Amino acid sequence: MNHDFTFTIKKIAFDENYHPLDNTRITTNFANLARGNNRQENLRNTLRMIDNRFNALATWDNPKGDRYSVELEIISVDMNIDADVKGDGQAFPMIEILKTNIVDHKTNQRIEGIVGNNFSSYVRDYDFSVLLLEHNKGKAGFSIPDNFGQLHGNLFQCFLNSDTYKEHFHKPPVICLSVSDNKTYHRTENQHPVLGVEYQPNESSLTEQYFKKMGLQVRYFMPPNSVSPLAFFFYGDLLSDYTNLELISTISTMESFQKIYRPEIYNANSAAGQCYQPNLKNQDHSLTQIVYDREERSRLAIEQGKFAEAQFIKPYQAILEQWSASYVL
Repeated sequence: MNHDFTFTIKKIAFDENYHPLDNTRITTNFANLARGNNRQENLRNTLRMIDNRFNALATWDNPKGDRYSVELEIISVDMNIDADVKGDGQAFPMIEILKTNIVDHKTNQRIEGIVGNNFSSYVRDYDFSVLLLEHNKGKAGFSIPDNFGQLHGNLFQCFLNSDTYKEHFHKPPVICLSVSDNKTYHRTENQHPVLGVEYQPNESSLTEQYFKKMGLQVRYFMPPNSVSPLAFFFYGDLLSDYTNLELISTISTMESFQKIYRPEIYNANSAAGQCYQPNLKNQDHSLTQIVYDREERSRLAIEQGKFAEAQFIKPYQAILEQWSASYVL
């Protein structure tokens, strides 16, 4: 049944002239930055932060700290269920990810970076903001529905194994998220020249389990001169499969986003120690000059989860359940 699903990719540059497409998930980090009176200044400042951080990590043969800049592409993935199965052949906007490209101004080369980075998904919004809430409504304790995340995980892996993915991208994705504020992280002796010091969590999280169903494993690293670890979700071997410049493109991009979105953790005035618990109520942090509406983002996640339920989950529930139950990599 794998053949019933095909994928279409759209690419748009994330630069100071970026305007979100009509069907862009507006909870997406970059779309939130690109609205309002400060939109162009927001975008310019964000891109400057990313370039500065990249050069601060890529110090070799870079005496003035201006050798590299990062170009970003927003990758929107539509999923098509065969017209004869679905009836109308319309596409559903499945996920949005971010692709980094590195410009080396010394050699005038454009180097491919990493795809993934930021990760947005309508079906994930549905799972966390609709299904999980409904399942726990009125219950004394918290529990997780049966097969939670299974359909989403299978859809994601179906996309990764598709000809469409292989035509556009040469390596598996790396998705980079914030650490969880309800876990404790312990510093290890392991250190990487670019990823930095490795941390290990005291327990697994629901997010980790959800991404595991997408086939992804996770490691936590705090890069040099960072104040908090980042969560790196990946396939294969994170340390061997990617070059230092590729890894730096992800770190510089996603750490800059996190400084804007979670300044209490990623723009804190003191760095994580041996034993670290992130705290979103931490007052000892600095704010960037970039405007971001965190409250709006939470509210829109529910709205977009309901959109996924109405437009995708409910109309094609039987097809999706049957496909997912029999899906084999």
